[in-house]
Amino acid sequence: MPSRPPSSSMIFLAGLIALSVGAAIVSGMVLYTETSRKTETQADAITRGDWRAGKQVVTRYNCGSCHKISGIDGASGMVGPDLADIGKRVTIAGSLPNDPETMVRWLMHPQQLHPGSGMPEMGLTEKEARDAAAFLYAKQ
Repeated sequence: MPSRPPSSSMIFLAGLIALSVGAAIVSGMVLYTETSRKTETQADAITRGDWRAGKQVVTRYNCGSCHKISGIDGASGMVGPDLADIGKRVTIAGSLPNDPETMVRWLMHPQQLHPGSGMPEMGLTEKEARDAAAFLYAKQ
């Protein structure tokens, strides 16, 4: 039995569906990009750091050997906590308030803030700590 060609209304409907799906994908990508940029800008402002430089700091100090950190190649450590959404957490190290200044101080001197913590003193400068904090807060 020979097959019939699709009707013009079916072709129109298929085109309309394809156009709708394409528009939804593009809109989602634009929204994701705008949200990411806003989060990155806010992270830089609240920490007085630079999230891009912070990514380099986190890589250079090999933070991923102890922590899982999205956006850092090979950062799959299992010693320290997963740092996904660290900016949304209430505390740092289980008891310190999670605010930008405490995060910066924590990154510079974890043993002063929480003696005996598993987080070692890494010798970060204040600038490096601010940049690293901006990177971590930008990952929300």
